[in-house]
Amino acid sequence: IPPVEKYKPSINTLVYSDNLEIIGEYSTEFRELVPFEKIPTLLVKAFIASEDIEFFDHSGLNYVGIIRAAWKNFKAGRVVQGGSSITQQTAKSFLTDAEKKERSLNRKMKELIMARQSEQLYEKDYIMFLYLNQIYLGHGANGVQEASKHYFNKNVWELDLAEMSLIAGLPQAPSVYSPYNNIKEAIKRREYVLTRMFDE
Repeated sequence: IPPVEKYKPSINTLVYSDNLEIIGEYSTEFRELVPFEKIPTLLVKAFIASEDIEFFDHSGLNYVGIIRAAWKNFKAGRVVQGGSSITQQTAKSFLTDAEKKERSLNRKMKELIMARQSEQLYEKDYIMFLYLNQIYLGHGANGVQEASKHYFNKNVWELDLAEMSLIAGLPQAPSVYSPYNNIKEAIKRREYVLTRMFDE
């Protein structure tokens, strides 16, 4: 995971007309970087409630989450829940595309080592900032600002709680929980996030 001065993610290239209206947008990864201060606290809480409730307490690996996910997957007989912490997910987002697709112990170990090192080097707020700007949220949208614009045509700081909780429910399976693909599943997932926020 890069330090703040070396964090240069792929962002959108905007094309303007001569009267300064945006007439085109191009990118290999659609993303609009947003400072941590502009991301609503409720949105951060929504992601923590749905993805990694122990984020501010663990040192990169959520052992409770890993065991809970393993048990649920064992009971279901298939993978129904991931056990990766937000720090692990952030670390994974910085792997190459080939490494991300690789389903091996080697890739998982690399992810675990990166997560532990990141927790030793950086503040939690910086890791959360990276996560919220890196995470893939479906339909080509990377990061919460791009997702906010894509799903709701709003900036991330303009979202209401229902919209925030829908976006926070996407990381586990963006195509499954996309409101464009399956509105019933999107609403069920949003309710799950809201319930987790209430419970926690």
